[in-house]
Amino acid sequence: MFEGLLSFLRNPSGYETPLPEADAGHAMGALLVRAAKADNAYLFEEIQLIDKVLGKRHDLDPVEAAKYRASCERLEAEMPDTSEIAAIIKDAISKDEREATLRALWAVVYADGIKHSEEDRLLHQIEDVLGISPARARELQVAARDAAPPDNS
Repeated sequence: MFEGLLSFLRNPSGYETPLPEADAGHAMGALLVRAAKADNAYLFEEIQLIDKVLGKRHDLDPVEAAKYRASCERLEAEMPDTSEIAAIIKDAISKDEREATLRALWAVVYADGIKHSEEDRLLHQIEDVLGISPARARELQVAARDAAPPDNS
């Protein structure tokens, strides 16, 4: 009886939200979430930009984009290996789309106006897995930085 009560308190509706399929779209969203969380802060500006990127990429309205992001958050939480997530994208999308994804990742990092070394390390790991050269990755980073709010670090 006590275990049943604890189970109810943990999840009163009994509803379990399924983990989304680890397809390229959800993997990209999971990487966006992971990039936003890399500095141990998941801020409104980052969430807002993730929703915008996902909405544009998947032709979603704002509510649909927020729901999609929520499913990406669940995937991000369940997939501990960043390289695994990035590999899903590398094998499923073109070079141009991989570059657009890296630029979006840098945009999320810069969305709060502060760039941390943890974010930098994470994105360099992702660019390597995506097969983007360091020189091209730097160009994408600079483009995202130049479009970002002023640096507050």
